[in-house]
Amino acid sequence: MRSLLASAALAAAVALAGCNSDGTPAAMSGRHMQPLSERLLADIDAKNMDKDSPILVRIFKEESELEVWKQDRTGRFAQLRTYPICRWSGDLGPKIKEGDRQAPEGFYPITPGQMNPNSNYFLAINTGFPNAYDRANGRTGDFLMIHGDCSSRGCYAMTDEQIGEIYALAREAFFGGQKAFQVQAYPFHMTAMNMARHRNSPHMAFWRMIKQGYDAFEVSHLEPKVDVCERHYVFNADSSSKFSPAEKCPAYKVDEEIMSAVHDKQRRDDAQFADLVARNTPALPAASGVDGGMNSTFLAAVKSHGGPGAVIKTAQGTIPAHVNPPAETPSSSDAPTGSFMSLASAESRPAPAPRSSVQTASAGSSSGMGGFFGNLFGSKSDDQSAAPPPPPATAAAPKSKPAAKPATQLASTKPKSEPATKSASAQAANSKTASAATAAPAPAASQGNAQEADASKTAATISGAAPTVPSNGFSNRFGPWQ
Repeated sequence: MRSLLASAALAAAVALAGCNSDGTPAAMSGRHMQPLSERLLADIDAKNMDKDSPILVRIFKEESELEVWKQDRTGRFAQLRTYPICRWSGDLGPKIKEGDRQAPEGFYPITPGQMNPNSNYFLAINTGFPNAYDRANGRTGDFLMIHGDCSSRGCYAMTDEQIGEIYALAREAFFGGQKAFQVQAYPFHMTAMNMARHRNSPHMAFWRMIKQGYDAFEVSHLEPKVDVCERHYVFNADSSSKFSPAEKCPAYKVDEEIMSAVHDKQRRDDAQFADLVARNTPALPAASGVDGGMNSTFLAAVKSHGGPGAVIKTAQGTIPAHVNPPAETPSSSDAPTGSFMSLASAESRPAPAPRSSVQTASAGSSSGMGGFFGNLFGSKSDDQSAAPPPPPATAAAPKSKPAAKPATQLASTKPKSEPATKSASAQAANSKTASAATAAPAPAASQGNAQEADASKTAATISGAAPTVPSNGFSNRFGPWQ
């Protein structure tokens, strides 16, 4: 049945291609339907998994890594792949408002309708920011993606080859019946050492809250059930009443086995945290002073080629010529490998602002097979605009991106409409030092929100235009399907 639906949707897309005023749809390149490689299929089988079993994604900013976990035949998730992130923007901490260049942190469900085969950045997966927690706390922004092209403005940017494989894994999971997969986005691996290193961050209360979800997955390898009430996350809660993000939490119970294991882990982590602080483990500055990060794998490759300006083939995918590595930070030697490493020396100029990466994706609320195929073979395009960058303080401005992106191993062309406007570099926010937060979730979340709102006031604001959808798009013509 799934094969018949896929064939019907593809045939409809082909029939509409001649009517598309935007040219040949990106979906017709077939990159959104690339098969899983024989090597990946062999790994899936070796790990006792099925090709179309559910997936789960974890993202770690400081380590610049994206993990794909897949459910094995025991019903638990096991790690399948770790992908180095080519570029992410902003600083450690959640996204607060439109234009702050922050990549989101938190828990985001991804439905088939959030899969965009026509992204100007090869392929894109909309995180669905703002989620229920973000909206309840007044956070703003839209079209925050996981996409290709190694270029970020609030997104997690991979190489085209990487996003092709991640997209294919998600597609197969949807074909297997998964209605939504979970993206867990964290500032770093939430170990006692990392919490101690970042203990002065104004986001510590927020991080302690999301660590409960992190710990639940660590001890069980089961996807945590996520709800929001009283403007904070609640994990693995079961209630006969409805959870309302901004209202008082209803009476609920949790899985005793999982919560017992979580509490044991938290006690060990708290004891180790206290010991590390007592031993004066160095604390990193609350703000890094740079715009985002890039995995050391890619930084080393760019450095070995003399810096940006050349197309670089690596084992992890193609780095485009317009890549914009983050600037160096004085604390980079203390950071984990791949987080805030830089190509620049301490005396060199700051890195130029990265190319904008606002994406257009289909409606995040779409669900079901009709919504999936309506978006999988749709003809939507990405659009964005940004305020012009201020004159650089030193040295020359970065090179403009060429009109056509160099070919990769997976696709020969990019969509025509490639944004050329550069976005301004974000200003580092001067945050007040926060005291250690308590473990109670509701008070901690409230305290963290107030601190984060204060810290966000100094973030740079970038204006953007709402993305457009062609009137002759596949999804518009078949709206009743969704």
